Amino acid sequence: IRTSKNSNPLLNKIPLFFSTLPSQLRDYNNSKEKEGKKNLKTLGKDLKIRLQTVLLNAESSKLSNKSKNRVSSEEMVQWSKSLEKLLATKDGTTAFSIFLKSEFSEENIEFWLACEDYKKTKSSSKLASKAAKIYKEFIQQDAPKEINIDFHTRETISKVVTQSSQSCFSEAQKIIYNLMEKDSYPRFLKSESYLNLLNKPRASRVK
Repeated sequence: IRTSKNSNPLLNKIPLFFSTLPSQLRDYNNSKEKEGKKNLKTLGKDLKIRLQTVLLNAESSKLSNKSKNRVSSEEMVQWSKSLEKLLATKDGTTAFSIFLKSEFSEENIEFWLACEDYKKTKSSSKLASKAAKIYKEFIQQDAPKEINIDFHTRETISKVVTQSSQSCFSEAQKIIYNLMEKDSYPRFLKSESYLNLLNKPRASRVK
């Protein structure tokens, strides 16, 4: 007996519909899962920013109270003369570091300070370990605190870092210093944190 094919084309498509349904559900679930992860990531980032802002405000307040007692307004005015004068004092460096944290660019001052410490190191064994640490933390590609330097400078450092010469990071340090001087430093001088520090000692004298 010859079985006739189903003459209804709609019925012929039913198996195909059910075979594609699981993949469509998987795609839908995957998109929802990705969306959920993205929302969690965004929420986590927002919470991190809020927490960092609270901590920065606390640090700024602490520094402001200390500076009110031991740093003169004349010294703070000197900070506005140049980045060099700002970084020449411990309180100036701390104030600038707090400001850079608020801009999420603290790796610049941290790298610069690490280079300053590195250049003062006399022991060859300590130079080697510090060079490796600086390279791993700031220079190598995808470093946790990777600084913004050009490819040529990065490659040059990677070739000489094992030699541990005191000038190993000089070019990169110069680049980062110029970046801070032209970019972050002018904004620091206009920032609320610096202006508050500048005005508080004056207010205390008026009282």
